[in-house]
Amino acid sequence: MRWSQIVQLAVVAAIVAAATTAVAVLIPWLPVNASEQRDGIDFTFWLATGICIFIFAVVCSAILFSVWKFRARADDDTDGPPIHGHTGLEIAWTAVPALLVTTIAIAAAVVLTQNSNAGNNPLRVTVTAQQFAWQFEYTNGPADGRTEPTLRIPLGRPVELSLHSKDVIHSFWVPQFGQKMDALPDTEEFPHPTELVITPTKLGTFPIICTELCGLGHSLMRSSAVVMPPGEFNQWAGSRT
Repeated sequence: MRWSQIVQLAVVAAIVAAATTAVAVLIPWLPVNASEQRDGIDFTFWLATGICIFIFAVVCSAILFSVWKFRARADDDTDGPPIHGHTGLEIAWTAVPALLVTTIAIAAAVVLTQNSNAGNNPLRVTVTAQQFAWQFEYTNGPADGRTEPTLRIPLGRPVELSLHSKDVIHSFWVPQFGQKMDALPDTEEFPHPTELVITPTKLGTFPIICTELCGLGHSLMRSSAVVMPPGEFNQWAGSRT
């Protein structure tokens, strides 16, 4: 392949990458970021997206260049030249994807480890899922012993959720917090609750959604996570109404 053809390929790849990047960046695909843990999750998401854009641009440029450069005339029924294996190319298209996948895996492992760290004094809440409702029981702090159908948490404080289910598998998800975690039935196979750490960074009310198909009422299994200023949260926790 001549240098001029390599330059042409690179130009096509750059155009495809720029167009795809514009679609990825300019359209607001993701919900508002409302937790510290979302930062790492978003980093992993955009890392994987960037790698996908790179691969997509390379593949598209090769296809478009081949269609333009090696197209045959309408009356050309001859066979193309025989093509033999290329060891270097085969090593490259095996090693490069392996390296990219490994990069994503390492980044995801680091983020998961960081996001599971609740610190020294998290607010602990036991989350009970059942068809088709959520229940939140506070097990420490000013709201200790209080059980509510709505999750209320203070701004800026790590919250450790212990999730379990009374019946089938459910899944706890707040899009703005970025993380999902299954709530599993208490069985010999799954004797311990799953855990999820959230450190909210924005005030507001955010939807809690079950993302595991759990029965006919699955789509109605909703609640809310209300992020409150710490003083307001303490005042709410002290009012046993």
